[in-house]
Amino acid sequence: MNQVLFVSFCALLGLSQAATLSSGKIVGGFQIDIAEVPHQVSLQRGGHHFCGGSIISPRWVLTAAHCTVNTDPAVYTIRAGSTDRTDGGVVVNVISVNPHPEYDGDSYNYDFSLLELAESVGFSRSIDAVALPEADETVEDGVMCTVSGWGETQNILEFNRLLRAVNVPSYNQKKCAKALAKVVPITEQMICAGYAAGGKDSCQGDSGGPLVADGKLIGVVSWGKGCALPKLPGVYARVSSVRDWIREVSEV
Repeated sequence: MNQVLFVSFCALLGLSQAATLSSGKIVGGFQIDIAEVPHQVSLQRGGHHFCGGSIISPRWVLTAAHCTVNTDPAVYTIRAGSTDRTDGGVVVNVISVNPHPEYDGDSYNYDFSLLELAESVGFSRSIDAVALPEADETVEDGVMCTVSGWGETQNILEFNRLLRAVNVPSYNQKKCAKALAKVVPITEQMICAGYAAGGKDSCQGDSGGPLVADGKLIGVVSWGKGCALPKLPGVYARVSSVRDWIREVSEV
């Protein structure tokens, strides 16, 4: 795939201008039960899934800013507590959309958005908050991470109505920056993950979803050049870089 494609279904739904970045399919992964990743939510518009998100408290969800270019909260709901993106769990309205003030839609820098829910989601085996890293907490190269979502799979035998996940290692920042230098600059607000050989990645429809390592939400699915291509890791918004902003807006 020579052209870099947009990271999520947001553009297809008329939620943002056409862009050149791609993200969001769980490629090379496996089906997973929501109880194994109870922080995962489906961000929906008109009852249809288009992005993911992570529960960080009973009233707050963290997703990607490029998923919420339309900041009218009435547009969005989240489905929590269900492996099936179309049924089950609980559906909760969003009452405020808070993209990071420094978000850049051209470079995807600071690709974070906090969603305030109309009511608390009741925590259970299938609904729970994910732990957050400390401000500027680092991640060593090669740490195994799990990314999950309902995005496309690039495999007609792998059904994406049910939640899927893939394990990928964190990727050296300098090597990632060099590999993607001609696409978008890699900043300190980004973290890369994937295999040099490719084959496993997130892609369209997973945007905004969680990248978790050692029980902490270290990244938000953001963008990438194609999906699961060799020497082109996926790029995630680095949660530790905005820990103080998250606390300021959500008190979490």
